[in-house]
Amino acid sequence: MQRLRLLLALFLSTALLACAAPAPGGPDDPEVVVYGGTSGGIACAVQLARHGRSVVLLEPTHRVGGLSTSGLGATDIGNKAAVGGISREFYQRLRTHYGDDAAWVQEAAADFKGRGHRPNEDAAWTFEPKAALQVFEEMLTEAGVPVVHGARLDLGAGGVTVEDGRIVAIRTVDGRIYRARCFVDATYEGDLLAKAGVSYRVGREANAEHGETLDGVQVQNATKHQFTHDIDPYVVPGDPSSGLLRYVAADGPGEEGDADHRVQAYCFRLCTTDAPDNRLPWPKPPGYDEKDFELLLRNFDAGDRRVPWHPVLMPNRKTDTNNNFAISTDAIGLSYGWPEADWDERARIFADHLYYTQGLLWTLANHPRVPADVQKDFHKWGLAKDEFVETGNWPPQLYVREARRMVSDVVLAEKHCRGLEVVDDPVGLGAYGMDSHNVQRYVDAQGRVRNEGDVQVHGFTPYGISYRSIVPRRGECTNLLVPVCLSSTHIAFGSARMEPVFMVLGHSAATAAHLALAGNGVVQDVRYDELRKELLAADQTLAWVGEKKPLPTGLDPAKLTGSVVDDRAARFTGSWQQSDSVKPFVGAGYSHDGEAAPGTAKATFEIFVLQPGKYSAQLAWQPHPNRAVGKASVRHGSTSVDADVDQRRTPPIDGLWLEVTQLSVSMEEPVIIELERVSPEGFLVIDAARLVRIEEK
Repeated sequence: MQRLRLLLALFLSTALLACAAPAPGGPDDPEVVVYGGTSGGIACAVQLARHGRSVVLLEPTHRVGGLSTSGLGATDIGNKAAVGGISREFYQRLRTHYGDDAAWVQEAAADFKGRGHRPNEDAAWTFEPKAALQVFEEMLTEAGVPVVHGARLDLGAGGVTVEDGRIVAIRTVDGRIYRARCFVDATYEGDLLAKAGVSYRVGREANAEHGETLDGVQVQNATKHQFTHDIDPYVVPGDPSSGLLRYVAADGPGEEGDADHRVQAYCFRLCTTDAPDNRLPWPKPPGYDEKDFELLLRNFDAGDRRVPWHPVLMPNRKTDTNNNFAISTDAIGLSYGWPEADWDERARIFADHLYYTQGLLWTLANHPRVPADVQKDFHKWGLAKDEFVETGNWPPQLYVREARRMVSDVVLAEKHCRGLEVVDDPVGLGAYGMDSHNVQRYVDAQGRVRNEGDVQVHGFTPYGISYRSIVPRRGECTNLLVPVCLSSTHIAFGSARMEPVFMVLGHSAATAAHLALAGNGVVQDVRYDELRKELLAADQTLAWVGEKKPLPTGLDPAKLTGSVVDDRAARFTGSWQQSDSVKPFVGAGYSHDGEAAPGTAKATFEIFVLQPGKYSAQLAWQPHPNRAVGKASVRHGSTSVDADVDQRRTPPIDGLWLEVTQLSVSMEEPVIIELERVSPEGFLVIDAARLVRIEEK
């Protein structure tokens, strides 16, 4: 225990609290200061040096590389062909690294069972933290970029000096002042942009603000990483007066789709191993109290026997281990204060995450109420002895999935990710799905513990990210670029917030800074045609030229009998999602409500007729055992008919359509056909609605 306390003290001092002495040899008057040695900051600094610009890289901690060197080795991309420039070079260098047999210590390359190392690819997409650190440090050294470790921005008054809309100088907590003509904020938090007076956002936008469907409070979509059993939330089961268990919030989730102040859960990306000679036991955190993990234990008691983590294999019998299921390494609810916190408060939040994660893992490996097969799995793994040696083999960086997001002239939004709106000044491509981890844990109306905020929507073509999304809006700071905390909504940031994209945008920000310095120094005035030319010459990928994912094709509504309205023309209440898993369907797929709560999701169709008469009002859906029971309503004039619809059963007309009712229809007003759920479980599905004229005999 004494050794553990010493290691943790070393960790906290070196990772967050130390005012390390600046590295000697850095220029006193660089042209550009890059604040934040994340992967995006490194790409930016290296490219600036390659342009011949003098640059200094300021890293607040003792280690460069951000999450790419702190355990996130399972690269989330979406489409590897979208990655170019220095970003791709990083992964190509990792390929070279692992091409040397000497890099394989715990296993031979041929025995590696993980992903990311295909023989026909030019890059390696999964890697050990220390391998990533080695590659980044080599790139910085080759480019001649001076790096100052422990250079934390002074977050108090006077930490950033702005004159006439330009940053003149910044001050670090050790009192050193850095002046430059241009600055880049490459941190995960956006501290520099905030202290420079640039507009930003923390928390989730309302869906209505940018015409989105997946932003704001997301109860209906939170079906993944969710509780599968009813768990009592109170210290004394059934007694609300006894108080809530730890890590359960007292307030409710809020209204579906509404804005709030919360940010998604943070975690540590753990580097574990099953190699006996490199494996360490799970540390028991100082002050451990099993009552803090009662929710986890009750979940096992209730019957959830899943192993609650997601270890992805890395080379040398290591893992990048992430969150999985209802209670796992995501510390839900502990992250809210991080974006705006000062250094001391962040140290406290960091310590809370450290206690939670180490306590969780120790409980899973040792507590008698944990199922034996789950304990066995956790005894198989442990921390890697040869990683993060200076911080007690624990990842030195917290996975800050989201903090501040700049608000600029172009706000990346769901419409861009889906390809519904295309920017004309792309400086890189996003390619991953729209993804948010859970944001809050609360008690629902039935007195059960539930998670909220998880969204996972994938399957779209790579899309362009605007240059105007990485520079402040006109009228704000004129010599700052922001490639990490870019201008984006919460849910679109969930797609763009991938390490390869941060490196792509860091590269592009460097080239833009180079061009701005060659001109009037105003980053908003950089000519896009010149920027595009430079980026393409450096092998950046700015437009998707690969095959676009074709829309799935189903039955042509124009060729079907009757007046047919596809689901894409319906009016939806709630957060519905597209699917094409079950055929046949009308048009390009169908919609489902993501197992929404009763009364929160509705699909409405309006159908006009060109000829009055008697009609059959029908709905189409795709039957499946996981479907819900819904209520169909048909309204026209004085007619109002309701009918229950069991979507587990195959519709009787062509296996697709069900007649809800027959009615007489005039031409003056539409027939309104609606569908909403009745049962609390299963997916409610809607494909189309139609009116079929009944010929009078």
